[in-house]
Parts: sequence; C-alpha cells; structure tokens
Amino acid sequence: MPGLSRALILNLVKILIVEDDEKTAVLLRSGLSNSGYEVKWATDGLDGLAMLCSDKFSAAIVDIMMPGVDGLQMVEKIRSKGIETPVIFLSAKNTVSDKVKGLKTGGDDYLVKPFDFIELEARLEAILRRDQSDDNATAVLKIADLELDSLRRKVQRNGQKVELPSKEFSILEYLMQRPGRVVSKSMIMKEVWDYDFDPQTNVVEAAIYRLRDKIDKDFEKKLIQTVRGMGYVIED
Repeated sequence: MPGLSRALILNLVKILIVEDDEKTAVLLRSGLSNSGYEVKWATDGLDGLAMLCSDKFSAAIVDIMMPGVDGLQMVEKIRSKGIETPVIFLSAKNTVSDKVKGLKTGGDDYLVKPFDFIELEARLEAILRRDQSDDNATAVLKIADLELDSLRRKVQRNGQKVELPSKEFSILEYLMQRPGRVVSKSMIMKEVWDYDFDPQTNVVEAAIYRLRDKIDKDFEKKLIQTVRGMGYVIED
C-alpha cells in the first residue's frame, strides 16, 4: 500500500484468516484486501490461536478442518480466555448438527464450502455491523465542527445547516460511524444501496463528489478523504 499513511493503515478493519489451504487463503486475502480490509493469515489453528491472543482483530474467518489444533478447538480456547473476536467458520461439512456444533463452540456464523466470496463478505459485514451496534447507538455524531443528528436527520457544519438528500445523508452517517476507518466503495454500495458493488458504475464516486461539495468545499479543513485504491475515510 504505497503512499498510505501509517495512521490510516492502523485504522483499517483488521481480519484474521485461519486456513491451511493456501489457494483458499490467497483468494480470501486478495478479495478482502481489495475491499479495504487489513488481512492477516494464519496457516493453522495453533498459529491462529497465538495471533488472536497477541493482537486485536475485528473478526476472524476460520476453517474447521485443519491438522493439529482444528478450528473448533482454536475458537473454544480463545473463548475460554475471554477473547470475543467474532468468528465465521468455514467447512465442507453441511449438516445441521455440524452447524449447531460450530455455533455452540463460539462461532458467530457458519459458511459451507464451496461458497461465493460475495456471500462471505456480506456475512462478514453483518457481523461487523452487529459488533459495532453499541458504539453507534448515539443519535448525534460529531467530527471536528461537523455534526449529524441521526434521529432528526439534520446535518450542520460550524453551526451552518447542510441540506442533504437521503443517499448522501446515509453515506455521511456511515462514514461518521467509522471515524478514521477506511470504507471501501463496495461497503458503501451494500450499506446505502443494499446491493452488490458493480465495478463499472461510478454512483459512489458521484455521491461522494456531491457530498464533499456540501461538506468540505467552503471550509479550509477537509474532512472526507480518498485513500487511493482503498476507499474513503472521514477524520479530523
């Protein structure tokens, strides 16, 4: 990520992949990185356990069937240590009992192989939203002199009222709920338009351009920044 500041790197959502199959891990790592996530890879359950105990991750994607310490044993161990990192299990086993076992062990979701990456990403984002719900519960969001009232649907900057249509308001709210965090275009598309990202469309760029014109244009301090190849971030 040349040119990306260390501060922004540290604010990326960090995901851990625990997968012994190199081909699967490379595909997951590439897809998630392209969506704006910071991704780490553990090649087995023991390595994954050590990484989860020594570092903080927003979520983990864990294969169940691994040699040595398998995915179930690994998650059971981190839960016993009080580590509450959300976990999505991956497995070729698709019976109801297998899924129930995974969830009872401490998994937050269970996805059967083979799977579409789009579905995995949607489930990951749902878990991340759920995990952030307490942090985002406040009705009034503030960054520098920008203020957004979610309940009254009002925005003002430096005390001046800013009129925003529904989509632009939703994008701004989504960004302000994640201050300092890089948000990809696909994440904005799924959250605001509720459908998968089409790389051929510029609807997100156009909306961000209009939003900047209203939020940043008349102010010396620019709050909405573009992180080239990654997405957008709002920060003071």
